[in-house]
Amino acid sequence: MPPPAPSLAGGEAAPTAGDAATASVEALLRLVRDVVRISGAGFGGPFRKDCTDLSRRIALLSYLFEEIRDSKRRLGPLDASSSSSSSSSCLSDLTVALQAAKRLLLASVDPTKISSDGAAKKISFQFQCVTWKLEKALRNLPYDHFEISEEVKEQVELVRAQLRRATEKYGGPLTSNLLSRTLSQPLDKEINPLQSGNRVIGSIHVENIGNIDHEVTAKVERVPKGNVSRGYGSDQMISKLERMRNSSASGEVCVSNSIDSDSKGNSTSGTLEENKKLDSPVIPDDFLCPISLEIMRDPVIVATGQTYERSYIQRWIDCGNTTCPKTQQKLQNLTLTPNYVLRSLVAQWCITHNIEQPMALTNGKMKRTDGSFRDVSGDILAIESLVRKLSSTSIDDRRAAVTEIRSLSKRSTDNRILIAETGAIPVLVSLLTSEDPLTQENAVTSILNLSIYENNKGLIMLAGAIPSIVQVLRAGCMETKENAAATLFSLSLADENKIIIGASGAIPALVELLENGSPRGQKDAATALFNLCIYQGNKGRAVRSGIITALLKMLRDSSSCMVDEALTILSVLSSHQEAKVAIAKASTIPVLIDLMRTGLPRNKENSAAILLSLCKRDAENLDCISRLGAVIPLTELARNGTERAKRKANSLVELLQKTKQF
Repeated sequence: MPPPAPSLAGGEAAPTAGDAATASVEALLRLVRDVVRISGAGFGGPFRKDCTDLSRRIALLSYLFEEIRDSKRRLGPLDASSSSSSSSSCLSDLTVALQAAKRLLLASVDPTKISSDGAAKKISFQFQCVTWKLEKALRNLPYDHFEISEEVKEQVELVRAQLRRATEKYGGPLTSNLLSRTLSQPLDKEINPLQSGNRVIGSIHVENIGNIDHEVTAKVERVPKGNVSRGYGSDQMISKLERMRNSSASGEVCVSNSIDSDSKGNSTSGTLEENKKLDSPVIPDDFLCPISLEIMRDPVIVATGQTYERSYIQRWIDCGNTTCPKTQQKLQNLTLTPNYVLRSLVAQWCITHNIEQPMALTNGKMKRTDGSFRDVSGDILAIESLVRKLSSTSIDDRRAAVTEIRSLSKRSTDNRILIAETGAIPVLVSLLTSEDPLTQENAVTSILNLSIYENNKGLIMLAGAIPSIVQVLRAGCMETKENAAATLFSLSLADENKIIIGASGAIPALVELLENGSPRGQKDAATALFNLCIYQGNKGRAVRSGIITALLKMLRDSSSCMVDEALTILSVLSSHQEAKVAIAKASTIPVLIDLMRTGLPRNKENSAAILLSLCKRDAENLDCISRLGAVIPLTELARNGTERAKRKANSLVELLQKTKQF
């Protein structure tokens, strides 16, 4: 029996280290909630993006702290084990980092306090310190001691990776002494890293102050193949992005390790400008509009499959042209389909290479791609008036305003930026729960349109839109459900959002739409589900929601136009053990073998890929495909299929030969 806990003078038991740890975790959760409340008011000024990114990453840590709090394992006395000591130290480091983050965000809310260049540099240095400290604390996190689930581990590692890249953008690691002094003092007494005697300036990228971490990882292998119907073909995009990766690896220039005088600083500044010009990355050809030869900000696809900047191709059509400018083929229709995937990749590429986004709003003026500015102050006033009407007590006023915002948000990227700048997003989110079906439909469609602009995704997530979008997906009219599913797809293009959306209950609602929705609703649901299931933790959720039954129904229906989508989703799920078992139990293997015989080339390829995943390290499934006569179609596919199909078929044939099933 363990010894009794020591008593205080009044006979009351002294708090244990476990109690202290629980209190620490509760304090961390309170800090996260404080950060979420601060971010709910919105940020402004030169560090708006930095504040938004930091607060979003901190908000994601709430899942971690909740699991630590709910863990049944007691931490034990601080000196009982190295594990307990490490965990207590980690919680302490996280507390220090989050307290500093909260102070920093509060200071950054008021842009008037950052008017001078020195103040801006001080704030920038604070972001560097907070980001580095938070990443370091998470790096030392003892997952096993806290009994953290695999899904939350993946989420924390994702946040860590983003913080690490942010640290590199800000200038890399700092000395522990300077970091401790910086994080422990209030902002008005902050250590100035730019003082003449301070050598730490060598670790700061002074020329990048103000262009701080806006990096989103462009994970090329994760571009959804199911997105072809909405935009750029993923296979083509992958091959071109592979070449793009090597086009320019050095977009940043570091300041020399010491700056001792103004003259030396000026000399360095001149050299930096020259180096920047020499090291400017080459814009990939696929990101340039074939008409204007400028980087695209609002890419759209025409009937021939070519992508253009919306304003230029619209002007071409408005002049009476009915052919594709690039191919000269006649356009079967004049529909312009937004290229969501390419738009996201352009934005990510700009962020990765520290290049200013194609559009920017400054002092009521919108920057064009040619560098000139357009006065949009009148547009801002008109949109602000509409946003005010969104909160009107009159249903008719609200309905008219949200209808107009839906129309504006559809037209151009400029409008999407301005609508977000005027604070419309939180109000639109509140209208998702409106009892008026038309208002609800226009609100979710407006959010869908706004989410197309990459920077708006974070604002929509911070506004807490996901639960309301999921509710619309469950209970709205069919068109509202379709647009809700499309919105979830658009938001899920950011990796961290896949986790949040998956945990929100969206997947069962999407599976329901996939099974019973309209043709368009089924396609929107399939695209969203594919993208969400790229994240390993969502695959099990999809299986438990009955997705295998829905997909098999599509494969068996000869009149279905969803065979390609169903196979694409199955190919992603088939690497997950729970999904493999469910696919085999649902008698999917005979259907896949039949598709290998009679399907289109793409269907044969995906069928072979799924069968290979099912048969790896599974003798029962391997025996099943042999008994069902898969050898003949596999041999045919190995000879005459696509390159990928040949590889998959040959691998399956080799497995059969090894187990003497051939």
